[in-house]
Amino acid sequence: MLHLDLTLLLALVLGSGLGAAFPQDALKKSCSLSKYQFLVPHELKAVQKMKEQFEDIMLLSDRKCNTRLFHRKWRIAELLVPDRMVLVEAELALTTAMLGLPAAPSFAETRQRPLAFLTQAREDLRGCMATEAPSHQPSGKLRHWLQKLQTAKKTETPGCLEASAILHLFQVLNDLRCTALREQCT
Repeated sequence: MLHLDLTLLLALVLGSGLGAAFPQDALKKSCSLSKYQFLVPHELKAVQKMKEQFEDIMLLSDRKCNTRLFHRKWRIAELLVPDRMVLVEAELALTTAMLGLPAAPSFAETRQRPLAFLTQAREDLRGCMATEAPSHQPSGKLRHWLQKLQTAKKTETPGCLEASAILHLFQVLNDLRCTALREQCT
């Protein structure tokens, strides 16, 4: 009985000593966006196919949109890495929301692969934001763009937001790539 108590006590002491040697933060999953530095060709092809199909649909519609959400006077490389993460997370949130809207069956099928890829990218990015910059405050430049995004969500039609998000999808992918490259993006 004494031997069992001594073993248990020894395990507790060693366990707490190891806990101090390896702080909980060190055991957290590290942030890695490296897989987005160079996008896989089949993902790019799926996005291109979806974009082309959407452009064909747009030609047949009578949408009149003036959304200039993705037109910025600055480049993403000018932002600090935490700002880039916030920007791309917001772009991906809009894009995935728009790709989740009801659509014609053929387009709904075409967008499934890009939607899954972009959803995964957003989840990965959110994980990085939570570990690397949980309380980051956006710069003035980014805050202005985020406000513009919120205004567009309130004033633009879902169809125009969808068009803007899909037609600028390669810009979003470039922004994702720049964010994954971190300080190497110039």
